[in-house]
Amino acid sequence: MTDVWIRTALGAKDFALGESIAVDGACLTVVERGGDSFRVQAAPETLRRTTLGAAAPGSRVNLERALALGDRLGGHLVSGHVDAVSEVLETRPEGGSWVMVFRLPEALAPFFIEKGSVAIDGISLTVNTVGVDRFSVQLIPETQERTTLRAKAVGERVNLEGDMIGKYVARLVSLRQGPGGGLSEAVIKAAGFGG
Repeated sequence: MTDVWIRTALGAKDFALGESIAVDGACLTVVERGGDSFRVQAAPETLRRTTLGAAAPGSRVNLERALALGDRLGGHLVSGHVDAVSEVLETRPEGGSWVMVFRLPEALAPFFIEKGSVAIDGISLTVNTVGVDRFSVQLIPETQERTTLRAKAVGERVNLEGDMIGKYVARLVSLRQGPGGGLSEAVIKAAGFGG
């Protein structure tokens, strides 16, 4: 188990012990707090499957408290269970927005559709385009200002969480189709998803 102290302007004194906090999209548990900092523990699996294992002390991270039952849902469902690590392939301005292109891990490809959802470092975003091995998103000025994504350079790594509903649909379809059954864009569209 690795202890990680995180300093935040969110007000760590308000965090409850045992509360779940997403750190760059990885759901971690608050085990201690003091002043403007709180401590979480990262299991070896978390360090292997996310960018957190390679994060240097002082690195900026995205933080988000867990959604409480009854709260307004302002994005898509994000569990904090990182599916894969990806890397930035390209960045460019477009109007007032910022386009980012990421490598699409093969195992996640079935869950990506244009105008679908993805969480990148815990940030709920709309998928703009999907290619064979890449996908793009577009950051509005608010997202550029309030998250760490805009500062990511080509080659830097990010945590990805595929769309939860897409993952459940894929699982149900594969169970229905039996052994060797698969999920394709055509099957997803036939099930009423992806317009």
